[in-house]
Amino acid sequence: MPVTFSPKATPAGAVQQQSLLFGWLLLLLAWALATLTGLVTRTMIPVDELRYASVAWEMWSRGDFLVPYLNGEAYSHKPPLFFWLIHAGWWLFGVNEHVVRLVAPLLMLVILVLAAWLARLLWPRQAGVAQLSPGVLLSCVFLLGFFAWVQIDLLLVASTLLALCGVVLAADGRRAGWLLTGVGLGLGLLSKGPVILLHVLPLAWLAPLWIAPEARPRWLAWYAGSVFSVLVGAALVLAWALPAAQAGGEAYRQAIFWGQTVHRVVESFAHAHPAWWYLPWLLVLFAPWILLPWLWRATQLAWQQRDRGMRFCVTWMLVVLLLLSLVSGKQGKYLLPMLPAFALLVSRVLVAMPGQPVAQRPWLLGGLLVLIGVAGMRAPYVISKAAWLNEVSPWWGGLLLVLGVLYLLLPAGRPRQYPVRMLLLSLCTIMIAEIGVLRVGAPAYDLKAASRLIADAQAEGRPVAITENYHGQFGFYGRLRQPLQEIADAQIRDWTQAHPNGYLVMTGKKSDIDYPGVIFQQPYQSGYLVIVGAGLSGMDSTRQPVNPNITEHQRNTVP
Repeated sequence: MPVTFSPKATPAGAVQQQSLLFGWLLLLLAWALATLTGLVTRTMIPVDELRYASVAWEMWSRGDFLVPYLNGEAYSHKPPLFFWLIHAGWWLFGVNEHVVRLVAPLLMLVILVLAAWLARLLWPRQAGVAQLSPGVLLSCVFLLGFFAWVQIDLLLVASTLLALCGVVLAADGRRAGWLLTGVGLGLGLLSKGPVILLHVLPLAWLAPLWIAPEARPRWLAWYAGSVFSVLVGAALVLAWALPAAQAGGEAYRQAIFWGQTVHRVVESFAHAHPAWWYLPWLLVLFAPWILLPWLWRATQLAWQQRDRGMRFCVTWMLVVLLLLSLVSGKQGKYLLPMLPAFALLVSRVLVAMPGQPVAQRPWLLGGLLVLIGVAGMRAPYVISKAAWLNEVSPWWGGLLLVLGVLYLLLPAGRPRQYPVRMLLLSLCTIMIAEIGVLRVGAPAYDLKAASRLIADAQAEGRPVAITENYHGQFGFYGRLRQPLQEIADAQIRDWTQAHPNGYLVMTGKKSDIDYPGVIFQQPYQSGYLVIVGAGLSGMDSTRQPVNPNITEHQRNTVP
C-alpha cells in the first residue's frame, strides 16, 4: 500500500505512542550499551585517540593549560576545549583512561538534548518531532558507532546545535538568541577552529530561504545580530588565542592564526580529496534511514508543505554539504554536524505520516544486512592484509545475516515505531561489529605494554627514538615526561652508535626474527612493532643486520 501524507498538523496528544520518560530511558539504555561495548572490547588506539589523550596528558603534566603540547612541542592542530574537558574530569576523579574515553559519550547525551530543543523551537506545535528526533539521531549507525571513540567532532556537533538554537530563537523575535549563537560559535572555535562558521553563519545569512514572509524580521537588525554573534564568538576564542600565541612562540602563533584556517581550506595538508568525495559518504551517514524507500516517498509528499522547520533543515544540509565539498581536507566524520538536520527532517516526516502500519517491506535494508553478513562469513578466509583478521569467527557474519532475515520477517510497524526499530537494529549491528571484529583486533592496537617499557627506559635515563612520524601514541599510557626523538632510517646507525644504551622503536612487516637486539615485539596493525636495544641492534640504515652472528642470549638481554 503506498504511503500517504497527512497535511494536518498532528496534535501533541496523538503522538504518545510511548511516554516521554520511556523514550528517554530507552535512549539512555542504548547509549549505555554502545558506550560499555566500546570500553570493554578495546583500549584507546592510534592515531587520534592516543594522540588526543597524550596532548591532554602533556598539558596536565607540564601544568600548562594554555598551550597544547605533543611530544614536547606546541600542538597547533586543535584548540584546547576538548582537552580542558578531560582536565576537568581528571581534576574530579584523578588521571585515568576512563575519563578520557567518557568525554565524547557524555557529549553525545548533550547533543540528544540539544537536538530535541531545536526540534521544539522549529515545530512548537508538533511535540512529536522533539520526541522522535533524539531516537532518530542516535539510530544513525555511523554516529552510534562513532560516539564511543575519543574524538573532538562531537564537541563541534554540540556547539553547532547550540548556535543554531540561538539563530531560531532570534528568528522568533528573541534577541538573546544572538548571544546564545555567539556562545555556540565561541565553543566551536575552541573545539575545532573556524570550521564552525561554515556550519552556522550561512544558515543565518540565508534566513530569507527558511523564514516565512509574514514572520520575517527587519533584515538590518537581523544581520547586525549575526555580526554581534560573531563578535561574541571571536571574543571567547581570542581570550584564549592571544595569550596562547604569545606563550607558544612565533611558529605556534602563525599556525593557529593562519595555518589552521586559510591553509587548511585552500590547500589541505592532510585528507585532501576531490569535491564529489562526500557524496558516497551520505549513504553511510544517513544509514539505516536512507535504505527505507517508503521514507523517500513520504519525504516527497511532506515537502509539499515546506514549513519553516523543513526549509531550515534542507537549507542546512545543502549549504553545509556544498561548503564542505569546496574545502580541500575531507573526512567522513566532518559531515557529522549536519546529521541532526537529517534527523530532524526524518522526525518531521514520521510525525506527519498517517498512523497505520507501513505495509512496504524493508527489502533494501534487510537485503543489505544479509549481504554484509555473507561477506562477513567469507572475509576471514580471503582477507590477508592483517593476521588478526583471519582469527575473526565467521559466525559473527552469520549473526548479521540472521539479523537481516529477522528484520525482513518483522510485522509491519507504524511510522512512529521506526525510531525504536532502527535504534535496536543499529545497536545490534554495532555490538556485533565491535564484539566480533574489533575485540579480536584490539591486541594488535594495544600499546599499553610498549608504553610502559618506554616509560621505564626513560626513568632509567635511556634515550628513546622512533623511526617514523610520532603521533603521541605512547605518551598517555606511559605517562611520559620526555619526548621521543624522531629519526629517519638513514640515521639509525649513527643514532645507535651515539646512544649505545638507548632504545629504538620501529614498526614494519618484520618480526623479531629479522631484528637483532629485540627486547620487545608485538603484532601491530598489519605488521609488527619492535623495540630494540641500540647497543645490540647491529643495524644499518636499511634496517638489515650488520652482524648476523649475534647470539640468542644477546638478542634477549637488555643492555
